[in-house]
Parts: sequence; C-alpha cells; structure tokens
Amino acid sequence: MSVTVLVWGVVLALTWSNTRHELDELLDAHLAQTTAVLLAQVGDGHDSDDFTTTPLLHKYQPRVAYQIWHEDELLSHSAQAPLQPFASAHANGRSEQTINGQRWVVFTAQGTDDDVVVHVAELEQARNDILSAGLHSAIGPLLLALPVLGLLIGVLVHQALSGIRKTGLAIAARQPLALTPVPDSDVPEIQPLIDALNQLFARVNRTFDQEKRFTADAAHELRTPLAAIRMQAQVAQGARDDAERQQALVSVLRGCDRMTRLVEQLLQLARLEAQMPIPFETPHDVRIEISETLASLSDQAKLRQQTLELIAPQPVTLSLPAAHMGVLVRNLVDNALRYSPEGARVEVRLSAKKKCLEVHDSGPGLTPDQLDRLGQRFYRVPGSQSEGSGLGWSIVQRLVELHNMSFQIEQSPSLGGMMVKVNLQPG
Repeated sequence: MSVTVLVWGVVLALTWSNTRHELDELLDAHLAQTTAVLLAQVGDGHDSDDFTTTPLLHKYQPRVAYQIWHEDELLSHSAQAPLQPFASAHANGRSEQTINGQRWVVFTAQGTDDDVVVHVAELEQARNDILSAGLHSAIGPLLLALPVLGLLIGVLVHQALSGIRKTGLAIAARQPLALTPVPDSDVPEIQPLIDALNQLFARVNRTFDQEKRFTADAAHELRTPLAAIRMQAQVAQGARDDAERQQALVSVLRGCDRMTRLVEQLLQLARLEAQMPIPFETPHDVRIEISETLASLSDQAKLRQQTLELIAPQPVTLSLPAAHMGVLVRNLVDNALRYSPEGARVEVRLSAKKKCLEVHDSGPGLTPDQLDRLGQRFYRVPGSQSEGSGLGWSIVQRLVELHNMSFQIEQSPSLGGMMVKVNLQPG
C-alpha cells in the first residue's frame, strides 16, 4: 500500500509539472494573441477617446489586465491594471514582473514607430488556480478511490497467498522422513518452487535409498568372510601341529584380503552412487592414468603368470577425471585377470581416433545368460576359480552412467575371450 501511495505521489508531481508547462504555453499564446490584437487596433488610427477603461464582464477578468501606452502616456488600461507600466517600454515579448506584491506574467509588444507600447498581463496566481482546479477535478476521484483500491489489493493478495500458506502448513506438518512429492499448488507463481522442492525431496530420497542399500550390501556380503575368518581362526587356535596352524592362518589372511577389497569396493560404489553428473576436467592424456593403474595390477597378473599389456600408440586427450579413469580401468582389468585362467593374456587398447577403451582377454568368455546377469550386485560367474565380490561390474556401470558414456560386450576377435568396449565420449 505504501508503495502504491509513493508511486501515485511521483505520478502526481510529474503530472503537475507537465500540466503547468503546457498551461503556461497555452496562456502565453493567448497573451501574445491579445497583445497583437490591441496593437493592431491602436495602429488603425483610433483616437484616444476610443480607448476607455474596460468594465468587468467575467469573474476571471480581474486576473487579466492590459495597458496601452503612447509616448510614455497611459492611453488605455483595464480596470484592474495598475497605473505604472507593467514592464519597461523597451521590453519585448514575455517577462515576469512583481507589482504591488503581486506576480504578473507580462507580454509586451511595440508599434512600428515605437511610440505605442501594449502590455497584456495575467496574475501568476490565476494560472496556479486554474491548474489546481483542473488537477482536483481529474485526480480527486482517484484519491477518493485509493482506499477502495487498497482494500481490493489487500483482499486479492490475501486470496493469492492462501495457496502459499496452505502449502507451507502442509510442509510444516510433515514428518522428518516424509519425502513424498508436494501436491501442485493453486498459485502458478510458486509452482517452480514446488517443482524444485520435489526434486530436492527426490534427491534426498535417493540418498536415503543408497545408504540403506549400502548398509544392506555390507551386511549381506561381510557376513560370509567374517564367519570364514572366525572359523579359520578357531581352527588355528585348536591346531595340533604347526602345519595345520599355518594353513589356517594363511586362510585367515586370504579372508582378510578379500574382506579388505570388498570394503574398498563397497565404499567406492557408495561414493559413485552419491555423485551427480560432474563437470569434466581440463583435457589431458589419459594414457598416464591407465599406465599407472596397470602398473598397480602387474603383481596380481604375475601371481598367475598372466600377461598384461597396454596398446596405446598415440595420445588420447579427454576431459574424463583422472580418478574416475583409474577406477574404470582397474575394475575392467581386475575382472579380466580374475576370471581368466593362469597364463592368460589381457590387452588394454586405447584408440585416439575413436576415443574408446577396449579390454581384451583370452579367457573362456561368458554365455548369453551370464552376460544378462552381468552387473547385478554380488553376482559371480559360476565355476570361477577366483575370489571376488561381484561388485566390479556395478562400479563400471555407475561410472559409465555418471559420465553419459556407453559400453558393449562381445567376443574378442584377436584373443578369443571377452572384449569390453567403452566409448569414452559422452553420448
């Protein structure tokens, strides 16, 4: 309401200024026209007896006056005109004069011989009165309507905010874990806010689901290795000879290693699932991360006399984050090493032209049914000789999804085993 009053005040001030300017122009034109008419009459040869003091014929007439001077002698004047000149005899055109405490707007014109001077004047207060009367008749009804307008605005705002209050009360009454979408509002202006709030609820809900899934996954998968470690520890504790005890301790260490890797993969997968699509890094040669990752897996390959080779003759510049590139290659190559027999060959090929990564192995490959189940959490290929958690493919799939990439699995044309081809460019 205060803003409306302020705006109206500014508009009123501008209206007063503009109207005053236009009124001055109009009345000045009338003064000039009247002066010209009087000057023409004097120039037509009228005697001084023809000019007398004019009577009052209109209520506004006392506010307009004229004087006709001939050779510094007042030839004629209106009843309300003073006896002294309105302006200097040498003045010409418009001027403003103060006479007897009154402010006059004077228009002066001289005859052709400069012996006749005509002054036509108007009280400045008359102009102000005319302007005030006009503005009062135009703006008065608007000012009277202002309280009604304020009341209507208040009612409309109250009705418009009722939907917002209703939505706010509904949200405030929710339980802390109630993440169902907020119903659409009757107020279209806050619908984008409702949509954003529902998107936030959906993200929080996904986060809770991920935490629940992580807890369930950890409880499901850690139960078996912990039980196995406990059992082997009990065997070592009750062993009758050193050989039996040593074998049990080796099993304990192997169980600890498997559980360590499982925990690392669970944490890795949880971190990836919690991430939204992230901005890419500055373009860099990804061969560096791939070489470092393969070097960290070389000892694992040597344990089973497997050959691990990187084939990347040309630099491959990508914006994929280095850490994610390392995780992707590690899980693909780790799966290839684990599910390939001893003495197998694993090749990592990087194409600069196609911007794709290929992991080939000489293992037995997978059946169509096994390919369909690949990527399910904790799924391990039946008959596998290697211990694993079945999370590697879940991590690969999440990375591919995170960066909007794609991959395909088929038989390796060169090694005969499985080939995984990852398109490293966002689709």
